[in-house]
Amino acid sequence: MKPFANQTYLDFSDPKVLQRQKQAIERVRAQFGKEYPNIINGKEVYTERKTKSINPAHPDEVVGIFQKSGKEDAERAIQAAVEAFEFWKKVPARTRANYLFKAAAELRRRRYEINAWMISEVGKNYLEADADTCEAIDFLEFYGREAIRYAQKQPLTKIKGEKNEYFYIPLGVGLIIPPWNFPLAILTGMTSAAIVTGNTVVLKPSSDSPMMGWILYETFKKVGLPDGVLNYLVASGAEAGDYLVTHPKTRFISFTGSMEVGLRINELAAKVSPGQIWIKRVIAEMGGKDAIIVDSEADLDEAVKGVVVSAFGFQGQKCSACSRAIVDKKVYDVFVEKLKAEVEKIQIGDPKDNYQMGPVINASAEKSILSYIEIGKKEGKLIHGGNKVAGLDGYYIEPTVIIDVDSKARIAQEEIFGPVLAVIKAEDFDHALQIANDTIYGLTGSVYSNNREKLMRARDEFHVGNLYFNRKCTGALVDVHPFGGFNMSGTDSKAGGRDYLLLFLQGKSVSEKILKK
Repeated sequence: MKPFANQTYLDFSDPKVLQRQKQAIERVRAQFGKEYPNIINGKEVYTERKTKSINPAHPDEVVGIFQKSGKEDAERAIQAAVEAFEFWKKVPARTRANYLFKAAAELRRRRYEINAWMISEVGKNYLEADADTCEAIDFLEFYGREAIRYAQKQPLTKIKGEKNEYFYIPLGVGLIIPPWNFPLAILTGMTSAAIVTGNTVVLKPSSDSPMMGWILYETFKKVGLPDGVLNYLVASGAEAGDYLVTHPKTRFISFTGSMEVGLRINELAAKVSPGQIWIKRVIAEMGGKDAIIVDSEADLDEAVKGVVVSAFGFQGQKCSACSRAIVDKKVYDVFVEKLKAEVEKIQIGDPKDNYQMGPVINASAEKSILSYIEIGKKEGKLIHGGNKVAGLDGYYIEPTVIIDVDSKARIAQEEIFGPVLAVIKAEDFDHALQIANDTIYGLTGSVYSNNREKLMRARDEFHVGNLYFNRKCTGALVDVHPFGGFNMSGTDSKAGGRDYLLLFLQGKSVSEKILKK
């Protein structure tokens, strides 16, 4: 088997590649409005209630019509997963891994089409969509290899008179609750990690990106994954979601999303339901209030580029996005001037036409972001943006920069999840580090400086799970930048890292006395 290598992104500066992507978008748009079932134990399930996946660039366009299951279907999905677990846990790790490798090949084959669905469903531009698809492929390839590694004989200290072995077994039935912002990558990573380690799952996709969940189900179905191993359930979060979290047969919950929802899941899962015989495991990747420190000894042009890409890539809708720029007072004014000039270059428009910035995900997000901007106008000085984009149908918000923000201000403390950047002045590097660490989160961060001593201090003192030097704070790659944060950013899991699969496994020790003959 070849060593793992990250999937290379498509080069959209190549006219042929660009044209293929445009053609794929047109083919996908011709399929808008179709209805898709839920899948329980391999069987299609339709419900009276429906939910629509909407194109955020054109809210009148229905990408797809999906089911909306309640408790009854949730119960059936759990039972299907319970039954499937009895045979799936016995399947050799290499066989399970082969399903992932075949799925990765299928995603490569459908790459342009999948990008097109993502561009349409969540509003990513071409490169953001392709990077998402590449990350999904990477998760499949990497976790497949990791599962094979963990299935190998584990080292133990030998003693006389005993034969001892230690190996890993799966947990059981898991509930997978992925986000909409990396609608294929994170969904694929969470689901494949659970499946390849011998667990069975109920996948409850985000209501904003159910098409991506359908594509993953469809992919695994095509490569022959047995029925019941992956159950696809678009459902009400308050009704079916809570039911699945608290179900006594649910062994673990893997969640990516907001801090508020993650904490609620953790609280619900901690309560032991009647008939439950284990403590549920919760794997949660939650929010961030990520900062980039711009030191007095930084290359300001590079820092500005990194801040702009980190703050406004995919409209700032990344848990890793830069929402705070903390700038040394010695270079503050020059940085702000350069920042404003760079942000003014950003072009906004329909993702299908590959604009740098597109819409935010839905009307609720738009309303929330605009309300934070109004708060920000009172907490600092608005130097760019601040409005809904005029003349466009969808949920478009201008890239917004607010300077002279106090580090304790709401827009410097609360996750906004949109194209809003707070710029904070620091007295010196010590002060910058203090400000950077002064939130309840600890996900990503970056430092721009040409002073090695300061970078090494940040290495030790900047308390985030993913720290970058002289580069953007977004764009983590599988097995290059294992991803996950501290504090209220989650449960310290590291997606795309070599210890991640352990979260879906439990160790078993077997000892046998050697009898003398």
